[in-house]
Amino acid sequence: MKLTHKQRDQLWGEDGPYSEAWMVFETRILDDSVSRVFLNVEVHINPFTYRFIKKHREVFARDPMVQQLLDHSEFRGQSHGYVTSAFLDEYTDDSVMEEAKQHLEYAKSTIIKMHKYVLEAILESEGKMN
Repeated sequence: MKLTHKQRDQLWGEDGPYSEAWMVFETRILDDSVSRVFLNVEVHINPFTYRFIKKHREVFARDPMVQQLLDHSEFRGQSHGYVTSAFLDEYTDDSVMEEAKQHLEYAKSTIIKMHKYVLEAILESEGKMN
């Protein structure tokens, strides 16, 4: 698979795929005070990786994390890619923080698994794998 310039741009990284997993404090303000605080784990997948993995979805048929990401992501343009919320809950105590951190770890490992698959395909097509 020889990548076009456009496909390389869609990877976001210079030599490979780049994506992001965020953990965000979402503060809701009502009138003149903070009403609630939420923890949101959000995943931003570069457009090329998302589309390539979706095209080869059957490879990940037994991986519920990849399947959920493919099913629930929304395209938000080239600069944000495919975005999905992996976790959202009101921050009421430290147990919510621990749960959010666990979902962040799941998100990171899912992204890495997807990136490895894309990288292997790129390297194989360029003749860099034995």
